[in-house]
Amino acid sequence: MLSVQNVSKTFGGFRALQGVSFEVREGEFVGLIGPNGSGKTTLFNCISGALGPSGGSIRFRGEEIAGLTPDAICHRGIARTFQIPRPFRKLSILENVALAAHFGHMTREPDAVARSRAKDVLRLVGLPADGEARPGLLGAAGLKKLELARALATGPKLLLADETLGGLDLEEIRQAADTLRRIRDEMGITIIWVEHIMATLMRVVDRVVVLDHGEKIAEGAPRAMAEDPKVIEAYLGEKIALG
Repeated sequence: MLSVQNVSKTFGGFRALQGVSFEVREGEFVGLIGPNGSGKTTLFNCISGALGPSGGSIRFRGEEIAGLTPDAICHRGIARTFQIPRPFRKLSILENVALAAHFGHMTREPDAVARSRAKDVLRLVGLPADGEARPGLLGAAGLKKLELARALATGPKLLLADETLGGLDLEEIRQAADTLRRIRDEMGITIIWVEHIMATLMRVVDRVVVLDHGEKIAEGAPRAMAEDPKVIEAYLGEKIALG
């Protein structure tokens, strides 16, 4: 579904990404991990069109998408969440998600269809769909759910989930991870998940790609990555017990 080949990104003399290559098959749940500054969000920005790569190829379903605008990439079926949710606070929760449904497709959805889609997505993530509730009423977990709902409302085939667990308590972390798993299993959406809470990510994903200083240093099954000396040295610090 997604092929990233020798992707690099430079900012002046700084190389944020250096020759990163990996592939994602349709239906996979892939974890993308690495220390702060390793290039994870920069890679998401290149895939989603927020940044153009300095070199390399990014192909989605066989089409080269490197250099396309974010809206064009979204319309092709790639959606992303952001680490810091920024909803339209003057709009209701429902209106925030309906707006994504309306503009996130190649052809504009009628208002009634967009609102219906938004209600379905809000029920999935566990947020009110009554049209009255406002984002200002939501805590950290609710805002993360709203961010996820807005991405899902665009009808993606591939979801780039960027640190969906940050600021959540243990029960909220469990619920958020379960929601992502349901999105993959029940909706058939392929997921690449950036997350720092390794014990949770490693138990959910099928495969892990590891970045360090802008380069891919390892890739494989969660258990293998949890025991890989290079990954432990660069990021984990110790082996993770996966049960």
